[in-house]
Amino acid sequence: MTIQVHVNRLDECLGLRTDDGHLKRAALAALHTCSDAPAGEVSITFLPAAEMRALNRAYLGRGAATDVLAFELGDGERLLGDIYICPDVASESAEEHGETLARELARLVVHGVLHVLGHDHPEDDSRYESEMFAIQERILIEL
Repeated sequence: MTIQVHVNRLDECLGLRTDDGHLKRAALAALHTCSDAPAGEVSITFLPAAEMRALNRAYLGRGAATDVLAFELGDGERLLGDIYICPDVASESAEEHGETLARELARLVVHGVLHVLGHDHPEDDSRYESEMFAIQERILIEL
């Protein structure tokens, strides 16, 4: 399985030079949970809150910025996915849960990749007990 992971606009959104290596490792760790994933590409783009809000409204009809949106674009022969992460929302979540921003961003990368791989979860609070969240947290512990 050869999968390329691209990280876009991270420095622009965080306002500082940031090593994206840990985010690529998080993406690859999540991708390796699916042993039959075909070769392909995953793009992870960081957006400010206003752009994330517009994307969320355009594709899901929701008028607020969210922490992560993921789109699976592959054709079955080739894995292709776009993941969008909002560091502004991630920062709020990290602070609320006593987590570092770096760890929260890694969590969102893993979460987005799992969605691209076809995993899903309920939209209510029961999502935290879902199989997808269990896989997500296991990957983060292993990182």
